[in-house]
Amino acid sequence: MTNKKYTELIKSEAFRLGFDAYGIAKADFVEEHAVFLKNWLEKDYQAGMSYMNNHFEKRCDPTLLVENAKSVIVVALNYYPEKKQDEKLPQIAYYAYGNDYHPVIKGKLQQLLSYINGNIAPVSGRCFTDSAPVLERYWATQAGIGFIGKNNQLIIPQKGSYFFLGELIIDLPLEYDTPIEKNSCGRCSKCLDACPTKALEKPFCLNANNCISYLTIENKEDIDNRFYPILKNKLFGCDICQQVCPWNRFAKPHSNQEFYPNKLLLEKDSDEWLKMNNGEFLTIARNSPLMRTGLEKLQQTIRALDKTT
Repeated sequence: MTNKKYTELIKSEAFRLGFDAYGIAKADFVEEHAVFLKNWLEKDYQAGMSYMNNHFEKRCDPTLLVENAKSVIVVALNYYPEKKQDEKLPQIAYYAYGNDYHPVIKGKLQQLLSYINGNIAPVSGRCFTDSAPVLERYWATQAGIGFIGKNNQLIIPQKGSYFFLGELIIDLPLEYDTPIEKNSCGRCSKCLDACPTKALEKPFCLNANNCISYLTIENKEDIDNRFYPILKNKLFGCDICQQVCPWNRFAKPHSNQEFYPNKLLLEKDSDEWLKMNNGEFLTIARNSPLMRTGLEKLQQTIRALDKTT
C-alpha cells in the first residue's frame, strides 16, 4: 500500500471510532511556537502550573517523545452539551459535565494504534491527550483541523471550539494535511472584552494568573479576594470566552454517552455543596473531572462565591 492509502484507512478508522475531526501533520521541530512558549513561560503566565516548565525540548520536538517519529495524527471529540445548568446554580464548565475525557480519548486512540498495527503496518507510537508535553493546539492547526483564536482556543471552522483534542504520534510517514495558520477571528474581540478578569491581556495571550479556570481548578492556593466580586457563580472552570465567540454559533450538541451530563453534580446548589462529605462526593464524582480539585477545593470556592453577594 501507498502512504496515500495508509492515510485514507487511518482517517476512515478515526471516523468509525467517533472522532468529529481529524488530520495528520508531519512530525517536525516546532520553531515559531517554541519562541512564543519560551516568552510566555518567562513572564510566569503559567501561574502555579509549574509542570509547564518541564520538558520544554519534548514539547517542541515530537521525535523526543517517539523515536524516529514521522507523523502526528490529531483528533477532536465534541463535548458541547444539549442541556445546560440552571444559571442560578454554581456553574461547572461544559467539559466537566460528564466523565473525565482522558480515558475516553486515550482508549479510542489506543484502538486506532491497534488498528494501524494490525491492518496497515507495525509501528511504534504513543497516545496523548492533555497529559503530556505536547502542544496540542499547534499540532491541530498543522494537521488542518482548525486555527487558534484570540481566546487561545482551537477553533474548528463551521464547528466551533467545544472539542477535546488527542494525538497519536507514530514512526510511519503518511500524507499530510495543509496547515491552518491564518487567523480567522478578523477584527472580532468579543472574547477579550468579555473576560471578567482580563486574563486575555491581548489577542492570543492568556495570563493564567488571572484566569477563572485556573483559579478554580489548577490553583492550589486560596483564591485572592480581589477576584471575589468577579467570580460570580463560577465553581469549576469558565466558558465565557467560548460562549461569546461567534464561531460557536455552529456548535452542535454531542452524542458521546460518556460526556452526558451528570445530574447528581449539575443540580447541586451552594448549600448542598457545603453540606457534602467526602464519601458523598466520591459516590457522585468518581469519574468526573471534578476529582481533579477534590471536594475541599470546591467548597473553598463556594465560600468565595458567597462573598460576592
